[in-house]
Amino acid sequence: MPYIKTRDGTDLYVKDWGEGRPVVLIHGWPLSSDSWDAQALALANAGFRAIAYDRRGFGRSGQPFSGYDYDTLADDLADVLDATGARDATLIGFSMGGGEVARYMSRHGGQGVIGAGLISSVVPYMPQGEDNPHGVPVEQLSAIVEGIKQDRHGFFATFFKQFFGVGFISSPVSNETVEWAQQTANLAGLKPILACADAFSFTDFRPDLAEFRVPTLIVHGTADKTVPIDATARVAAKAIGQSQLVEYDGAPHALTITESDRFTRDLLTFLGHTPTIDEATTIEEEIQREQFLHPQLAPIVP
Repeated sequence: MPYIKTRDGTDLYVKDWGEGRPVVLIHGWPLSSDSWDAQALALANAGFRAIAYDRRGFGRSGQPFSGYDYDTLADDLADVLDATGARDATLIGFSMGGGEVARYMSRHGGQGVIGAGLISSVVPYMPQGEDNPHGVPVEQLSAIVEGIKQDRHGFFATFFKQFFGVGFISSPVSNETVEWAQQTANLAGLKPILACADAFSFTDFRPDLAEFRVPTLIVHGTADKTVPIDATARVAAKAIGQSQLVEYDGAPHALTITESDRFTRDLLTFLGHTPTIDEATTIEEEIQREQFLHPQLAPIVP
C-alpha cells in the first residue's frame, strides 16, 4: 500500500515496515519520510511497525493547492491511521511534524494513540512576543518566505547548514547528507513549501497542550538555531503532564540524523524496548542516557 487517499482526495505516499505495535513517524519541513529511515529500520527490527508518510505537497505525495493548515494536516494524519489500521499507536513528530501530533491530539481527541513524541518540535509557539520572550523574532520568521520566493535553492543551501549544525571548522554530517537534504526539498512544490513555512512559523499550539493525556517524549538540542529550545521544548515539557524532556547538549536541529544512534536508542527505550548489547554502544552511554530520563515515567508497554 504505497499510497492512501485522504478525505479531500489527496494521495499520500506511505511506508509501512515491520509488524507489531505501530509507531507513526511524521517528518519535518521541507523533507520527506525518507528522513526517518534509520529509525524506521531500527523500529521494524525491534518488533515494532514503523509507519512513515510524505506530507501532502512533499516527497512523493500529491501537491494540491490547498490544505497546508494544521487542521487539514491533522486530518491527513487521521486518514493515515485509518487507512493503515494503526491502533494503540505512538505518534512521533519531528520539527513541523510535532505540530501535527499536537493538533491531532486536540482535533481528534488523541483517538487510537497511547504515546507521543515531540522531537526538535515547533510546539507550542515560535514567534517572539511579550508572552513568548524566548521565541524567534517575527521578522526572522517572515524572512523565510521572502528568502524562498527570491531564491529557493540558494535559501536551502544556507538553511541546511544551520539545520545540521555545519560550521566553518567541523560538521556533524557529510557534504553528501546536506546535498541529499537539498535534493529532497526540491521534490516539494513551491506552494506547499511556502504555505507550510507560514503554518509552522505562526500556528499557536499552546491551547493543544492540555489534550496530551499520554506519555510524551520531548527531545531537543540545546544548540538548535532553527527552533530555539527555550520557546518550544522547555515550555511544552512544563505544560504536558506525562512528559519527559531529554536535552542533547550542543546538538543542532536535525538531531535525528546528527545524533541518530543516540536518538534511536532513546526512542526505543521510551517505547519499552530493552536494547541488546549490539544496540548499545557502551554501558557508560546507557547509564548516561537513563539519567536523562525521568525515573517516575514508566515506558509505554503493550
